[in-house]
Amino acid sequence: MKKVPMSPANGKIRSLFHPARKIVAGVAALLLLLLFGGAAGCYHRYSGMIDERLSGKRLGAESRIFTAPRRIWVGESVSQEELIAYLKASGYSMAADEDSAGRIVATDTSIQIRPSADSYFNGRNALSVDFSGGGISQLRSLDSGERLMSAEIEPELITGLFGRNREKRRPMSYGEFPPILLQAVLCAEDRRFFEHPGFDPVRVIGAAWTDIRRGEKAQGASTITMQVARSFFFSTKRQWRRKARETLMALVLEHRFSKEKIFELYANEVYLGNRGSYAIHGFGEAAQAYFGRDLRELNLAQYAFLAGIIHAPNRYSSAERRPERGAEARDRVLVKMKDAGVITAEAARSARGLPLGLVRGTYGASPSGHFVDMVKDDLLDRFSEDSLGAQRYRIYTTLDSDLQRAAMEAVEWGLANVDAQLEKTYARLREKGEKVLLPQVALVALDPHTGEVKALVGGRDYASSQLNHCLTRRQPGSVFKPFVYAAALESALTDEGRLWTPISQIVDEPTVFYFDGKEYRPDNYGGEYLGPVTVRDALVHSLNVATVKLAAEVGYGPVARFARRMGLPADIRPTPAMALGAYELSPLEVARGYTPLANYGSACEPIYLRSVRNAAGDSIHENPYRRRSVLDPRVAYLVTDMMEDVIDRGTGAGVRRRGLRVPAAGKTGTSHDGWFAGYTTNLLTVVWVGFDDNRELRLSGAHSAGPIWGEFMKRAVSLPGFSDARSFERPEGVVEVSLDADSLMLAQPECPVVRREVFIAGTEPTEFCSLHGTSTMDRLLRPFSWMGDLF
Repeated sequence: MKKVPMSPANGKIRSLFHPARKIVAGVAALLLLLLFGGAAGCYHRYSGMIDERLSGKRLGAESRIFTAPRRIWVGESVSQEELIAYLKASGYSMAADEDSAGRIVATDTSIQIRPSADSYFNGRNALSVDFSGGGISQLRSLDSGERLMSAEIEPELITGLFGRNREKRRPMSYGEFPPILLQAVLCAEDRRFFEHPGFDPVRVIGAAWTDIRRGEKAQGASTITMQVARSFFFSTKRQWRRKARETLMALVLEHRFSKEKIFELYANEVYLGNRGSYAIHGFGEAAQAYFGRDLRELNLAQYAFLAGIIHAPNRYSSAERRPERGAEARDRVLVKMKDAGVITAEAARSARGLPLGLVRGTYGASPSGHFVDMVKDDLLDRFSEDSLGAQRYRIYTTLDSDLQRAAMEAVEWGLANVDAQLEKTYARLREKGEKVLLPQVALVALDPHTGEVKALVGGRDYASSQLNHCLTRRQPGSVFKPFVYAAALESALTDEGRLWTPISQIVDEPTVFYFDGKEYRPDNYGGEYLGPVTVRDALVHSLNVATVKLAAEVGYGPVARFARRMGLPADIRPTPAMALGAYELSPLEVARGYTPLANYGSACEPIYLRSVRNAAGDSIHENPYRRRSVLDPRVAYLVTDMMEDVIDRGTGAGVRRRGLRVPAAGKTGTSHDGWFAGYTTNLLTVVWVGFDDNRELRLSGAHSAGPIWGEFMKRAVSLPGFSDARSFERPEGVVEVSLDADSLMLAQPECPVVRREVFIAGTEPTEFCSLHGTSTMDRLLRPFSWMGDLF
């Protein structure tokens, strides 16, 4: 059989279908399919991770906590520059910016404040503010044209909401980062950031070669995008497998987002060391942590320092103690910026000659650390931690920023005063080689009519201890006594037991009380006894024995029930020691219990969280005021009037000597610790000073907590929002009469010393003084005395 020769073309076709080659082609196709499928799967997986991590929030954003809105007043001493700086710190900008809280339009002598939809006011409440003579001369609503005496402006940002690891951030948009900082970071970390696709092959190869030569994985080759992938999605352990995942994630990020958004995310998330107990993330927070200033107010040297921290954050975060480390971080970046042509050699030399200006010991002793902790605990009762971390909530609180600063200043001044008084004790401990434990402090100030906490200092130094002493229970001592006296004065409203008024008498003398088969022997502070005293004077001079006698007369049970009705804890037991504050209370609980006294009988539950809004500006939580009537206004006024005497001439008179002039009521307290609680018509404040280990302070409340209370209240009434402290208004049903100081009967013209006293109507004396002048009958017959001349 004759064979037909095969053409070259047919041979090529047949060769393609050779069995071996078929296998190779199939495998290649399968590999391509698997590669494509794997790439698609990776993209889908990593894209899902990105969506899960960043869903519901802008890149780099997080929930933020704000103060209450600030109120400004016509005549307030604030300059145009100061108000602009405040607004910038609150998120406003001088140019139109969709991410800002609003816009500031400034002229030589005025500014316009135009809130955006992202502000507290949701785009409303635009204002014109005129300045002259170093203060505000005119306020005008841009919405209505109406002239105003006062107006609210944007709340101040306190902090971003940190998580379990105590991380702090101050999120910013890409446009808010200064260009010179951007250049410093790129020179330090990723010069080709805007050119590469998410990873830099040249750097990767160089890093691999260096690692091979060294025999260890030490050379970094991560781009900024890869660092974002690592910090958000992967561990920081050095492994090539992790590096591969970072690279894939970087490619997905670059496909999903613009370079600007990736840098924004990086700049808000990058770890920049620790300050105090906080981990600092992002350049916005780092500027506050290291320099105490807004990021946009720094100089070239400081921007270079911040960029230099990224390389070794834990090493360089101690630069305020080790200045050479700060200089090292700064100079390394300045050299890179000069080499890249970003700055001149002269600019680099000039920046190296500038002091860094690092702040010492202020961060974390932060103006409101303990307050923020309380707000966060409240939020976690209402929202999950994942929700708070993933959503861009705006959290508005009750904190007054000016009053908070006044509280911090008063506490700092007052603790220096306490330390000076205890210096001999400290010296003895140092001589013995023992550790000197410094006393702690708590101050809480609230609006007695709403319960809003306006200022709170929970300790001596938040950076070193996050224990909130405003929530820590200790024996309140004599600050409990007003509840005993109020329970007694309430007898005027019932037909049960003895009627007690401010002039009812008690004998103050050493006394043994028997209760539950045991003896109780209270002593007066200082060991002095005054004999027969009025109820008013027993409270004014804080007489222990007289107070226990009064509690015994009223009944320990009724006094304990009365205290619980005022809002104090249920574990206060009806014993003689109760009258002297033996059962522990926290400063915040004392403040809550005092609200009915300051608020004409209405108890207010303390609140520190006003509202929560989502990223769209919709309210998702409102915290209503919680008030209830627990005490007759007449009784509340009588106790307040007696407590005014405590400050005017009693154990609290020291606050008058320190310059507090407005009407105020208060009470000292001394146990192992020092206390002072008191109020004006618009502010209620409680101060505690003591040791954490419950050792005796050996200072009375008048000499420890009292000066802090007085200094704070003096500063508070100098602020426009709290300067209108008025006289306490006498409610209907209370009468004021003039009494002879000796007989405590109605005064006559001949009485040499007259005192005023207040009573619930119907309980005041009706007889005139018989010690001075004429008797009541003589006074009645005096108009008819002329008739005697007829006989």
